[in-house]
Amino acid sequence: MTVLIPEWPCPANIKAAVSTRRGGVSLDPWRSLNLAYHVGDDPVSVQQNWQLLSALLHFPSPPQLLEQVHGTEVVLARDDGVIRRADGCFSDRPGMVCSIMTADCLPILLCNREGSEVAALHAGWRGLADGIVASGISHFQSSPMQLQAWLGPAIGQDNFEVGEDVYSAFLANAPAWGSTSDIDHCFIRKQPDRWHADLYALARLALKAQGISRVYGGQFCTYAETDRFYSFRRDGQTGRMASLIWIS
Repeated sequence: MTVLIPEWPCPANIKAAVSTRRGGVSLDPWRSLNLAYHVGDDPVSVQQNWQLLSALLHFPSPPQLLEQVHGTEVVLARDDGVIRRADGCFSDRPGMVCSIMTADCLPILLCNREGSEVAALHAGWRGLADGIVASGISHFQSSPMQLQAWLGPAIGQDNFEVGEDVYSAFLANAPAWGSTSDIDHCFIRKQPDRWHADLYALARLALKAQGISRVYGGQFCTYAETDRFYSFRRDGQTGRMASLIWIS
């Protein structure tokens, strides 16, 4: 089984990982480590995949699963088995595993320098434009200067073509995120009404606007790395990867 361990200077008691599509039991088109129950895969296979991942990463409790809706709601992680409707989760309690699912959208993991607060955010373009970063940071007692972020596997700019609606949604954030020029630098115009968007650059602007300058990761492309990552835009029916963070 292959997982990604973030390369960032987090405190020793902070544990984080991102699953890939490798090392599970799911059959095509979810091959093989699909962790989402809502994509048409056999639930027994999904459960087995979670068991394999848990055995590898030694979860202290069952991860908080979410019903993600591309919004900005962030909830407290619990280990009660309830799937909560939100696009992020936060914890300041040791042993509570925050998790989100992605297959092109951007996973953002956050922690403070003391290792006492963590969060996982699901940042698709809509949630990112609408303020999921600000919503997640609002749960922290630590100041933004004490926080750091890691940007996990997402679709890269070369493969993320968007329309006027996406471009305009981010332009609306220009007063808060810097300037119109700052937003423009995150887009490459391909046609009069089509752009290629850089989710990583947009996330860095959103984080900077909240006072977070220590940002790591952001070098992946789920669409391009077929054997490593799931990509909804590439494959349509496909699995999901989990990004997880907790205080040990």
